[in-house]
Amino acid sequence: MFKPVVWILCLAPLGFLIYDGFTDNLTANPIEKVTNTTGIWTLRLIVATLAITPLRGLTGVNPLVNYRRLLGLFAFFYGSIHFIIYVVTTFFVGGFSEFDASGLGADLVKRPYITAGFTAFVLMIPLAVTSTTGWIRRLGGKRWNLLHRLVYITALAGVLHYFWKVKLDATYPVYYGLAVALFLGIRVWIAYSKTQLRKS
Repeated sequence: MFKPVVWILCLAPLGFLIYDGFTDNLTANPIEKVTNTTGIWTLRLIVATLAITPLRGLTGVNPLVNYRRLLGLFAFFYGSIHFIIYVVTTFFVGGFSEFDASGLGADLVKRPYITAGFTAFVLMIPLAVTSTTGWIRRLGGKRWNLLHRLVYITALAGVLHYFWKVKLDATYPVYYGLAVALFLGIRVWIAYSKTQLRKS
């Protein structure tokens, strides 16, 4: 019922970027604007996916789980745009024919925030690929759930990427870090409560 609304909300950031592009409002550095916007929305949507299970457990509204995959795929969508812009604008020398792979490797080694961001993006790939019902059947529920715990590492790596990238004010990365810690803590508490109920 609410999926069209979620689609519209998730596509809104991209829509605003396109609108700003057509109206020449992407600031003096449009590449930086698009890169930063897609990056922050990747992190926001990852945090939103982490919020689904705690909210479902605390409220008892089970249909919330139906939106987790959608939010996760949109996180991967924005993350892919973010990563592609970084690679294309930094490591393609003399057009698309020359890719500076050694430069990318050096960036991954020398710049911690790039390492963290790359880790988050790479871990999102198997999550996106195996998000379908068919993959749940192929892997089995237990293995699928185990694989999708990678989202916890993805979220932490995303927060580190943001934290290490900002140079002056780390307020917002700290907020996202606290949100991730809160949602993970609630998950642990819910799992512990269920274990205690089974024992009693």
